[in-house]
Amino acid sequence: MPAAHTPSPLDALWQTSVVVWVLLAGEGLAAILALAPAGDGNRWVHFGVASLAIQWVLLTTLGALYGLRARLATWRPAHVAYAGLLLLVLSTWAVFGVSAWLLADLWPMSDGERGDWFLRLTTLALTVGLLGLAAFQNHWRARQLAVRAKQAELEALQARIRPHFLFNTLNTGAALVHQRPEEAERLLLDLSDLFRAALAGPREITLADELALVRRYLEIEGLRFGDRLRVEWQVPVALPALSVPALSIQPLVENAIRHGVEPVATGGDVHLQVAANGDWLEVTVANALPSAPVRPTTGHQVGLNAVRARIQAMTHGRGSVRTTTAEGRYTAVIRIPLTP
Repeated sequence: MPAAHTPSPLDALWQTSVVVWVLLAGEGLAAILALAPAGDGNRWVHFGVASLAIQWVLLTTLGALYGLRARLATWRPAHVAYAGLLLLVLSTWAVFGVSAWLLADLWPMSDGERGDWFLRLTTLALTVGLLGLAAFQNHWRARQLAVRAKQAELEALQARIRPHFLFNTLNTGAALVHQRPEEAERLLLDLSDLFRAALAGPREITLADELALVRRYLEIEGLRFGDRLRVEWQVPVALPALSVPALSIQPLVENAIRHGVEPVATGGDVHLQVAANGDWLEVTVANALPSAPVRPTTGHQVGLNAVRARIQAMTHGRGSVRTTTAEGRYTAVIRIPLTP
């Protein structure tokens, strides 16, 4: 079983919105320095110089963190924060040193002035860095609490999936135990595999293992419905080496049977397709809808919300579960990015 991705404190830094906010914060700091009462000359010139220097410091720091991301990923969050603070100070020194060297003719400074500027910029970098460190610690603590709350929610949603096929399977097994004991034994073995996966709680397994669980579930339902259940598979021989939440496809197949096969006396078909579409893996589960409802139903929501929440949690919001109803067919599509 592949290990789940462990979130790193640095993951958020590579998001476009975070980079934009960092640059805007740098512009805000430059504006504050330009408007400070100390200093003479044109405020716009002060703003331009401060903005250029601050952006170089910030971009250099982010670049250094990105270059060290593989090594820092194994560090504790607090140590990563202190490393970021150290890189911010080092970037400040580097930008100041290069600027003083390149602009030596335009910006002559004595040794005393150079030392004074060095001390000022170091103090400013430490002040801004410590404020950022405090904000980071609060953000990381809030994120960890949110992850724990989401995990508890996913476990509750996962628990809702288990009973739906359990009772039907036990009833089917009871009916087969005297008439067809061999099939009853196979049914119980398939059920044990399914419940081993369900009772393990929210986790990630390979796509091949998830499809194997779906096949076991369909074998159970095949014993229950017989010729009334017609299943069509469109699965490539070589499956992508991709992880999915355990029991994420099975609930969609269960819904298809419950609402497309069970209410109809002649049964119905379930179509399951796995295909790569560009940078996405798409798993499609479709079923024909009854022309007239035989009995009231509660819709296709059994396990659907749980699957959607778990897919979004695993893919950090990139994946999705979409459903459509058209031309007498109900279709559910799981989309998962092929790249992390």
